Amino acid sequence: MTLPKNWLNWLVHIGALYVAFLLWQDWDTVNPIQAMTLTTGNAALVFLVLSLVVTPLQSMFRFRKLRVVLTRKPLGLWGFAFVTAHLLIFIGLEYGLFLGSSLSDSLNFIWLDLSSKRYIIVGFLSFLLMVPLAITSTKGWQKRLKKNWKKLHQLAYIAIPLGVVHYYWLVKADVTKPLLWGAAVALLLIARIPSIKKQLNVPVKWAQARMA
Repeated sequence: MTLPKNWLNWLVHIGALYVAFLLWQDWDTVNPIQAMTLTTGNAALVFLVLSLVVTPLQSMFRFRKLRVVLTRKPLGLWGFAFVTAHLLIFIGLEYGLFLGSSLSDSLNFIWLDLSSKRYIIVGFLSFLLMVPLAITSTKGWQKRLKKNWKKLHQLAYIAIPLGVVHYYWLVKADVTKPLLWGAAVALLLIARIPSIKKQLNVPVKWAQARMA
């Protein structure tokens, strides 16, 4: 029995749905709105950072048969989906838009908080940068934009670090986790620098030569 070419993509989809199911179970708490906001934000960060892992992993280990690089798109889209859920929960429940408050009242509350809560500004900016990436993720848009498609999708290298900054400014006490996420994202971005990328390939090529 041979596996379909896109079996890794299906694995990502199944994993994301399982994560969503686990998050739903975690919402049965004393403060469900806070739990929903935090868990969707954490899930978004996990999938977005995993989307950054794919390219260095493919470059280092040459997983051509597994076609690991194809998982970058579903990982990024699921990350965006969790970011969107995170934003909708924040606006709709935290600020009462889905709980009976008028649109003008909810927007006024958000506007007032923008001046005092910088994590809202950087988080929303991160979301806005991801919107064109999600919209143009199809093959049709890739053909239309041609070389500009890759340039546009480099916005992910700004949006994801901004997401980490959002997390860092959101945390009021222990900042260990956001700092660890920041270090991971920084290393993954450094690994994309051409000179660094070549150095990372050296030990892998040496190991492959020894095993041949």
